[in-house]
Amino acid sequence: MLFASSSSSSSLLYLLSLLFLLLLFISSSFASIHIYNHEPFQEIGNAFLLSGGSEGISASLTTAPHIASIHDGHSYIRFENITFRRRKSAARARGTVPIHIIIFEAADRDDIGGSAYGGQRAICCTSDLAKMGACKQGEVIRRPSATDTNWPVVIDLYFKGKSNLISLDSKEVPITKTGMYNLFFVACDPKLKEIVMSGKTIWKNPDGFLPGRMAPFKKFYVFMTLAYVCLGIVWLLQYVRFWDDVLQLQHCISAVIGLGLFEMILWYFEYANFNNTGIRPIVVTTWVVTVGAIRQTIARLLILSVSMGYGVVRPTLGGLTSKVLLLGVTYLFASELLNITEYVGTINDISGRARLILVLPDAFLDAFLILWIFTSLSKTLEQLQAKRSSVKLDIYRNFSNALVATVTASVVWIGYEVYFKATDPFNERWQSAWFITAFWDILAFALLCVICYLWAPSQSSQRYAYSEEVGDESDDEEAQSLTKGKQEGRGELSLVRQEKNVQNDASSDEDDESEEDKRE
Repeated sequence: MLFASSSSSSSLLYLLSLLFLLLLFISSSFASIHIYNHEPFQEIGNAFLLSGGSEGISASLTTAPHIASIHDGHSYIRFENITFRRRKSAARARGTVPIHIIIFEAADRDDIGGSAYGGQRAICCTSDLAKMGACKQGEVIRRPSATDTNWPVVIDLYFKGKSNLISLDSKEVPITKTGMYNLFFVACDPKLKEIVMSGKTIWKNPDGFLPGRMAPFKKFYVFMTLAYVCLGIVWLLQYVRFWDDVLQLQHCISAVIGLGLFEMILWYFEYANFNNTGIRPIVVTTWVVTVGAIRQTIARLLILSVSMGYGVVRPTLGGLTSKVLLLGVTYLFASELLNITEYVGTINDISGRARLILVLPDAFLDAFLILWIFTSLSKTLEQLQAKRSSVKLDIYRNFSNALVATVTASVVWIGYEVYFKATDPFNERWQSAWFITAFWDILAFALLCVICYLWAPSQSSQRYAYSEEVGDESDDEEAQSLTKGKQEGRGELSLVRQEKNVQNDASSDEDDESEEDKRE
């Protein structure tokens, strides 16, 4: 699949084609469990709001009664043990004060809130709007959806008299339409400024608790695991077959393959556990992203070392070793912070703002690495051209072409990712958003396949190995890769040369003797 034979190359193309075809048929399962613990409300406009979550949810597949299974085909948002607590100073002797729970689909976002005479948009009904008869002052402004008059859903709870605590023990809102759903808790009374909320909501779809954007990754990592297994098996067969000729560089490639396989397996079990339980354990997710950060760091250092000619034009990195290791540690730290922010504890389909800040150092280090890689690769190509090492030069040219293609694809994809997010501010295209992240794993795997193909263990591995030879002629270098049969032929030629030298020596002795006779 990955080595220097036509049948192996066709096997690689078949495997990658099969992988992409399987990805096209991925189905999704969504949702999770949100836990609130004395969460405060934030003042926004003329209302106090608390975001309860935002996830892509698929419509229910059945109307049959619930069964004790997460794969029962039902989709819903369920409220359990929801409590609101206000300060005693906000309690009134008489009357009621409402708290509103709002659930709406992203397409119906304009049906919540409004404005009088084109002024500032408000969530709670103002006195001007109340005079116009559009709503009741102090309540949430809601208009029925054009597709379903029951949506958006507004659930009202009331503080009564001097009570400072109200609760909603259990309530389930079925989901009959696929979309990006948002949940908000709203208080319109200014005296509820310091209100806090506790409890939990369960967001479920037909096949589990995974949020919509994350759901396809469960099956995606199955396919990636199979791809790494196939790559590992072929590489291992070659590795064992030509063990005596294996280079240090090929040991590093083996480590990257092993880490990649381990990472894909861990990601699958992380998402499978999340789908089954609705909870994302912080320790487990931290271990998974740490393995991923280590794999990414080692893969980048491997590419940098190869570009510097490690094991090919130089036996070690020499004085550059400390600089390479320092860059690796820095990249590992930056990548770890970014991955922890993006994945650990994340159960919503909207990325946090902190990720945007942590992307910058990671992107800067990647840009610096790319610059260093291509600078080193250019120097290595110049050295190989000067030595006229045709075999090594061909390998490095192919490697250079693969890197150029990878960088080009990365730049194009980054541009597409920026466009995708800029044109989808409300995450309405969440069903295809998963591939934005999955592309990077596919690209990394494709580049690893190219490296495995170019530096595959074989009986002629020494043709691109470093050797301490004197002289620049390519014939001396490429002679290392000749077979034993050719070595035997070379021995026969040397015997013929020795016989000719003996005959020449004998004839010269006879000439000397005849000269001496003539003198006498």
